[in-house]
Amino acid sequence: MRIDCPYCGSRDAREFTVHGNGELARRPDPNAPDALAKFVAYLHDRDNRAGMVRELWYHGAGCHSWLVLTRDNRTHRIEAVEAARTLAREAGAR
Repeated sequence: MRIDCPYCGSRDAREFTVHGNGELARRPDPNAPDALAKFVAYLHDRDNRAGMVRELWYHGAGCHSWLVLTRDNRTHRIEAVEAARTLAREAGAR
C-alpha cells in the first residue's frame, strides 16, 4: 500500500504506523462523577466496522507528521490523506 504524504509524496506504508480511529473525541473529563466508567469505555469500546474509516497515522520514517487517512479497510483503497494539524486548526476555528 502506498500513502501520499502531503509533505513527502508517495511513500510505502511501512514508513507509517497506524494509531487507530481518527474520529475519537478527546479523553473524558477526569473530574466527572462517572470518570472511571467513561475512561474504560474510551480505552476499550471500539467499533470494528468494515468499509470507509478515518484513521490516525504517524509518518515515523519520514517527516514525523500525524496524518488522517480516509481508507476502505476492506480493499485498502485510500480516498484522502490530510494533515492532522490542519484538521485540528479547522476544528478549533469552528
